[in-house]
Amino acid sequence: MRRGADAARRVADVGVAVVGLAVTAPVLTIASGAVRLALGPPVLFRQRRLGRGGRPFWILKLRTMHHAADGRGSAEFDGERLTRLGRFLRATSIDELPSLVNLMRGELTLVGPRPLPVHYWQRFRGDEYARFEVKPGITGLAQVSGRNTVDWTDRLAIDARYVRERTVLGDLRIVARTVPLVLRRAGVVGGPSGTMHPLPPDRDASA
Repeated sequence: MRRGADAARRVADVGVAVVGLAVTAPVLTIASGAVRLALGPPVLFRQRRLGRGGRPFWILKLRTMHHAADGRGSAEFDGERLTRLGRFLRATSIDELPSLVNLMRGELTLVGPRPLPVHYWQRFRGDEYARFEVKPGITGLAQVSGRNTVDWTDRLAIDARYVRERTVLGDLRIVARTVPLVLRRAGVVGGPSGTMHPLPPDRDASA
């Protein structure tokens, strides 16, 4: 049963990736040109993220930030590096269109816990490691439950619950809830970097 569901998800992933890349090609071309003019090369942002089983892969996105100056590459300086164009690309999720390539390659699935940076591995606790039993997703239950406004403890608990209760029908419901949220730009953090704060190394110190 589970093998059949995973096969159905893989077929859906490839179909969505092919159609998505074809349909959004004009938007991706224009956005890539805008990034090139505003930020210079490279146009793509590549970062190692944790995949299924904790195996790392390179996620692809459009760049939204200026290159970091010496000593100013940490997340606390994201606000000053993020451009107005970058804010728009993040709010509309256009920056994530290149991730459809990851979807086609099988590194991502359509619905699952969001892929997080590799240096977060030691920051998870207990049941939170359940998120690595499945592929990370382009969208997920935590995203339709508040996107970037959900705090880390609740967000990771939602991811673990998703893995325990995962069904194809549930995935379809998450996809259906995702579309209007993206169109309304709902749940986008209004902070300086336009994203959720990093997962702190000391979880007890997080607010």
